Amino acid sequence: METYEEKIARLREMIAASNNMVFFGGAGVSTESGIPDFRSVDGLYHQQYDYPPETILSHTFYRRNTEEFYRFYKNKMLFLDAEPNAAHKKLAEWEKEGKLKAVITQNIDGLHQAAGNEKVWELHGSVLRNYCEDCKAFYDVNYIKGAEGVPICAKCGGTVKPDVVLYEEGLDDTTLKESVKAIRNADLLIIGGTSLAVYPAAGLIDYFSGKYLVLINKAPTPRDNMADLVIQGSIGEVFSAV
Repeated sequence: METYEEKIARLREMIAASNNMVFFGGAGVSTESGIPDFRSVDGLYHQQYDYPPETILSHTFYRRNTEEFYRFYKNKMLFLDAEPNAAHKKLAEWEKEGKLKAVITQNIDGLHQAAGNEKVWELHGSVLRNYCEDCKAFYDVNYIKGAEGVPICAKCGGTVKPDVVLYEEGLDDTTLKESVKAIRNADLLIIGGTSLAVYPAAGLIDYFSGKYLVLINKAPTPRDNMADLVIQGSIGEVFSAV
């Protein structure tokens, strides 16, 4: 049985031997910056909201209960004081060195870009981008946060919607295609901080045919048996050790 230190040493060797790395990350990357995974339902939901988060964050709910959607969204999805953590910073470092070719993320917080990564494919969009549904005018996240109730477009009076993919909505076609392309071309794919349970995002792993597949997560995933290396632990700690 390999020790944690031996696994870290092996990961270091894989990174050294690779020049086309891709990182695919989920909520576990952001939780280390203090952003909670909204699936880990806490007492607050039961006290404040009549529906589970998956229902509130659906396209149908957004259309039918826009005000309640925004009450939840502003309280539970916007963490504007969050800072990039060790994992974000290490990925930015690898990109600057030319080793990391793309970050594919299920997160919507913009922390990869804040850390310095430029090639980031955001599968589920970003809270930092918001558009009027009628005239398509752009609004930043502070406009949403500061709006009373439903954010209304200052130009045409339309509803301003976050550029995030809600349940029942499809992923952006270009983002999906570019993510598949990056994974297909990678010689090392590191997957971190995701349970690989949410499709279609989790299915992206099937496009990888490179040399090394590495899974880093605090809990086991359904794809652990496919990986060349599995490290159970904090993504920030693992990347700091590398």
